[in-house]
Amino acid sequence: MNMELQNKVQKALDEIRPYLQTDGGDIELVSIDDKVVTVRLLGACIGCTVNQMTLKSGVEMTVKKHAPEILTVVNVA
Repeated sequence: MNMELQNKVQKALDEIRPYLQTDGGDIELVSIDDKVVTVRLLGACIGCTVNQMTLKSGVEMTVKKHAPEILTVVNVA
């Protein structure tokens, strides 16, 4: 895994993490493969009905701000 890219993505996740933790959730980086970031939503985020919206509007937007080369962010259950 490209360390520079991993650092940029991790910085993005660290930026959004406090908002997820406020609602009892969290997020972890699983992998970065071919410009696709795979994350795992944790805690309250697992059963949350708005987690796909959070993933796209919050997480993906923040990741792309830090690492514009990323195409998409996906969640693994």
